[in-house]
Amino acid sequence: MTRQQTQNTKPKLSFWQIWNVSFGFLGVQFGFALQNANASRILSDLGADLHSLSLFWLVAPVMGLIIQPIVGSASDKTWNRLGRRNPYILAGGIAAAFGMLLMPNSSNIATFMTPLLFGAMMLALMDAAFNLAFQPFRALVSDMVSEDQRNLGYSIQSFLINIGAVFGSILPFLLTNVIGLENVADKGEVAPSVIWAFYIGATVMLGSVLWTVLRTKEYAPGENGLPELSQEAEKLPLVERLSGFFGLMKTMPETMKRLAVVQFFSWFALFIMWVYTMPAITQHIWGVDAKWFDPDYLSQVGQVPAHIAQAKGTAGDWVGIMFAAYSVFAAIASLFMAKVANQIGRKLTYSVSLLAGAIGYISIIFWQDSTLTMVNLGITEIEVPQGAVMLLISMIGVGMAWAAILAMPYAILAGSLPPKQTGVYMGIFNFTIAAPQIVSGLFAGWILTSVFENQAIYIMMMAGGAMLLAALAVYFVKENGSETTETTSEQATAS
Repeated sequence: MTRQQTQNTKPKLSFWQIWNVSFGFLGVQFGFALQNANASRILSDLGADLHSLSLFWLVAPVMGLIIQPIVGSASDKTWNRLGRRNPYILAGGIAAAFGMLLMPNSSNIATFMTPLLFGAMMLALMDAAFNLAFQPFRALVSDMVSEDQRNLGYSIQSFLINIGAVFGSILPFLLTNVIGLENVADKGEVAPSVIWAFYIGATVMLGSVLWTVLRTKEYAPGENGLPELSQEAEKLPLVERLSGFFGLMKTMPETMKRLAVVQFFSWFALFIMWVYTMPAITQHIWGVDAKWFDPDYLSQVGQVPAHIAQAKGTAGDWVGIMFAAYSVFAAIASLFMAKVANQIGRKLTYSVSLLAGAIGYISIIFWQDSTLTMVNLGITEIEVPQGAVMLLISMIGVGMAWAAILAMPYAILAGSLPPKQTGVYMGIFNFTIAAPQIVSGLFAGWILTSVFENQAIYIMMMAGGAMLLAALAVYFVKENGSETTETTSEQATAS
């Protein structure tokens, strides 16, 4: 083998070397899952009404829209003693941990602003930090892992993503039902189980990120098939570099443009699920009237009745169980998705999975049995309405859709992106994730209050309709015949 061939060939890594490359993603996803399952709960406890919840959640896609393309482009051109992607991963992990420590303590820390505003600021900080870490993790596997090990690399990353999501989602439930922490929030406060869950999440996230940064020595530019840094591009003024970035958006592959339609409807639905599942099931299954989510009404009645507070706390914990369930089902589905796609095609696999997600959303309205039943979750038993147990069936479809959303768009798009601009194009593709969430955030709250009279179950049905449209839109996506059939499991989160 010649010297040039040696430089252009990535060495074969051991299983544990590949594991180390993605291990930090477990912690980042742990924190992100905690946020997804509990942000609406925290903001509601701090005084947000149902209309404003989606507006607060807008910070997630906005931060993704801003951060990911910039970080993707910057990390393509970075090299220092920590490496190429590692500096951004470390910075994101530290910032996210800081936000996670402060957000649930907003009522105790905020002195010059309302606790709700301070909590929203910490949500924005966490989302910016998660996006700062997400983007480089996607590119790090591509940088470090050889072509013949890439399936293994992304399989490990997908496994770690879903393991982090499962434990992050159920942590408040475990702290309540196993450790014994209180899950009921006093007026204007956050439940102790949620506060400690965020403390633990911050620790896990920072520790796992440090593991990847310290255990992964990145290849230098020009070595092992990586392109040299473009010194000329670095010398260009910022305005010209931004102009070049937005110019790339005009020339994005046709496949990416058509996938953007699918992305719009699927991420519109996901955003609604993350924001409104908690109030939807609290109202629909636990029977809590929508007025108990209205800060004006709460200010009039003073103390919230104990049974209402308990129902909201238990429902909030159950949302974590639901989100953990769809992550488990997504992990299982991802094990078979590549083989299924090889048999029936990526487009049909993608479409059928999104259809399953639509059915999962819509089926939620049929589960309303309030009869209490004891559920054995292995580590503990909990008494919940029968309808809540049936929600886990709905999560099978949601998990299938989530697995496809994490993998299929990238598999279909694979091979159409120039190697020197992979990071920046992946950042641009994030626009197709952030934009629908922004639209959802701007209009979902208004639709909920003006059309559905604060009955959150109906906004979930609208999300099911959006997921159905996404399944139909896959038909119009044209695959590039030269693209690789490799199915990646990159985390397409907008944080």
